Parts: sequence; C-alpha cells; structure tokens
Amino acid sequence: MRREQTLADRITGSAIWRSIVRHGYPDTQRNQALIIASNVFLHIHPVKIKRYATKVTYTFCLGGLSFFMFLVLVGTGILLMFYYVPSTDLAYQNMKDLGSSVTFGYLMRNMHRWAAQGMVIAVFLHMGRVFYTGSYKPPREFNWVIGVLLLVTTFLLSFSGYLLPWDQLSLWAITVGTNIAGAAPILGPKIQFLLVGDKSIGQNALIRFYTLHVIFLPLIAATLMAVHFWRIRKDGGISGPL
Repeated sequence: MRREQTLADRITGSAIWRSIVRHGYPDTQRNQALIIASNVFLHIHPVKIKRYATKVTYTFCLGGLSFFMFLVLVGTGILLMFYYVPSTDLAYQNMKDLGSSVTFGYLMRNMHRWAAQGMVIAVFLHMGRVFYTGSYKPPREFNWVIGVLLLVTTFLLSFSGYLLPWDQLSLWAITVGTNIAGAAPILGPKIQFLLVGDKSIGQNALIRFYTLHVIFLPLIAATLMAVHFWRIRKDGGISGPL
C-alpha cells in the first residue's frame, strides 16, 4: 500500500530544498562527512582537536576574543552609522546627541570605543602568545604574515576612527599622526595628502577617514580573518607547545 506523501516529504523532496541541503540526515558516517565538507560554518571546526588545544592557559582564547571584539565593533558601528553624519558642521553635534538624545546611544558609543581598545590589546597579546610559543615557525610562517597584516589593519581601524568625533582631541591627534606620515622619506608628503585631501585637516580628511573606517578597512580585516582561519585549519589546528 502506497504511503501518503506528507508536507515534510514534499518539502524535503523539492528542488529548492535539495539546492540548499545537498545531503540527507547525518545518520551515517558518509552523510556526516559530506555535510561537514559542504558547509562553510561546519568546515571551520575541525573533526577532532588535540588535548593541549583545550587548555585555556595555553591560548587564553585571545584569538577568539579578538574576533569577538571585531563582531561587537561591526554591530555597534552599524547602529552608530544611522545617527552619524560625516560632516564638519554636524559630526560633533551628532556625538553629543548620541549621549543625550538617542536611546542607548551613549551605551552603543561606549561599547564601540571599548571594543576597539579591547581588540587592539587582544590582537597584540595574541601575537605575543604566538611568538613566545613558536607558532610562527614552518609550516605556519604564511599565517604569521597574515597575523601581522591583521595587527596593522587593527591599528589603522583604531586610528581612522579617532577623527570621527571631530573634537579637539581627535583633531590634533590626527594632525600629529598625519604629520608623522608626512615626515617619511620620498613618499611621505604624498601619503599625507592622500590621507588629508587638503593642506589641513578638514572636510576632505573627515570623509576619507570615514570611508576608510566603515568600508575599506573592515573589508580588508574580514578577508584577512577568513584566510587566517582557513590557514589554521589547513596547518593542522592550533600548534602545540614547544
């Protein structure tokens, strides 16, 4: 006797379902392996890990904390973009409004600021842990270079966001920073003009730092993180103690 087809059977048997879920229920080792291999989120996690990798005192979760801080920065940064206007006439007033007029605005700004500082500290300590445990040695030297680039990108993210409040502290801090860049030999003046866009810090500098802070640098950081995680997996997971 033919069993009546249920709604669940029709859904799981449809072409749309098969285009999303390529394999059946993971009731066999083959289906389990196929699901892990075809899912980007499951593929990040290794099938098994070594005992030393489970010790908090070995890694101190510094890599995970760095990534968590980045996610907090992305979330709070998107919320702050709804109320911030990159204009020399409005930027400072927007910052004041976040602290007095916008619901939870002061909380969002402080979360963004403290997460930025926390990410700088976490990435720096993570690099120190990797160095002192010898995790930069072959075959992980390529991932060490990716980590150095991520450290530089983290510094640039923090530096580019410093100008956005457009107060006296940020204005003169960026003035000093861009003057240091301008003191570099040969390309220094060109780099300074590329950052500032004028002879002095003004609207051109603000819009350039804003664009770098919310678009280019986060995309670079996200791409480098994806490569970093992929290389950790391909290099056999977290390296062991020396």
